[in-house]
Amino acid sequence: MDALDDAILRELTADARVPFRELGERVGLSANAAAARVRRMQSDGTIRGFTVVRGSSAGSSAAGLEVFVEVRLADGTTNEAFTAALSSGFDEVLDAVHVTGGYDYLLHAVVRDPAALDALVRRLKRAAGAAQTFTRLALRGT
Repeated sequence: MDALDDAILRELTADARVPFRELGERVGLSANAAAARVRRMQSDGTIRGFTVVRGSSAGSSAAGLEVFVEVRLADGTTNEAFTAALSSGFDEVLDAVHVTGGYDYLLHAVVRDPAALDALVRRLKRAAGAAQTFTRLALRGT
């Protein structure tokens, strides 16, 4: 990582859809050089993906219910097994963070309705190795 990589990351954070030509112009590189740096950062894990941030505020919206689920893993469930399960079939989970404290993970998810939340929690226990969950519903953002 160097100053150019940092500049590219700042630009992509502001607009992940910026064309490589424009990205290169903003940071003083050719389009090909900017693209090569982005691809390198993707392959080395510096950039793990690009995401969409919804325009609605937190809580209930047309997109569904925004929830935060704390997960305690069952004995014998490894972090690797849990994250592998999440990456295959848990599309409603936007982010998963390994945390300290009484729970192992904090998940950020958007579900359609309470029934979909119930289904998510049941699948976490059945298919991902969650022993216990604690769910919070977002009421509004700041």
